[in-house]
Amino acid sequence: MSLKPVFRYALVIIAIGVLWKLAALGLGGIILPHPEAAVRAFLSAMGTQIFWEHFGVSGYRAVTAMVVAWGVAFPLGLVMGSVKRVDNLLAPFIFLTYPIPKIVLLPVFLLLFGLGDLAKISMIALILGYQILVTTRDGVRSIHPKYSDSVRSLGGSQWDVLCEVLIPAALPHGFTALRLGVGVSVAVLFFVESFATTRGLGYMIMDAWGAMDYLTMFTGILGMSLMGAALYEIANLMERRACTWMFLRKK
Repeated sequence: MSLKPVFRYALVIIAIGVLWKLAALGLGGIILPHPEAAVRAFLSAMGTQIFWEHFGVSGYRAVTAMVVAWGVAFPLGLVMGSVKRVDNLLAPFIFLTYPIPKIVLLPVFLLLFGLGDLAKISMIALILGYQILVTTRDGVRSIHPKYSDSVRSLGGSQWDVLCEVLIPAALPHGFTALRLGVGVSVAVLFFVESFATTRGLGYMIMDAWGAMDYLTMFTGILGMSLMGAALYEIANLMERRACTWMFLRKK
């Protein structure tokens, strides 16, 4: 009988802790603190206001960027996947610019939008939005025409095709891109917060690193890891709520 997910996660955490402990012992526990020391520092920091200010700012930037990316990219992916004229017009632009590493545009975003949250949120939303757009568009295009024809043969309108065929088929693809994009979003968040700001977990990590305060640095790392895991589980929960038929079929 397979272990429940909570036990599997616990085993993974224990395995990471053991590897971390061995690495800390090998390095002397200075550059890489012992896991128990890092966890104690993290739990202590969770009782301070400054930690939650950094956590809240980073969470606001990440969540806002994810909402913006989904709100723009998912509908556009639906349209591109279902309307051939729109796809013919936009697909060359999308796939020509998709391989470009968007993070190199950060200085341009900072010049255009300033050093505040707008530039950082826009950068994360752009990177995540491309993933959602391409995945959703490909998911819609993979739908067999017989499903749309079946709805139309029963007197359904284009709106019925959209609600009963296109959106249900595209949602799993969109949520998959969103879940996989959480890690990318947090990584980009760390990068954009590592300079030109005085708030956020990324700033906290780099500031502590510059001061050689490694316990505080790992506090920020654990905080950002916790935020990434929480966002992943939230996206996973949203998928289960929005795509209930898919999970009922697997039971």
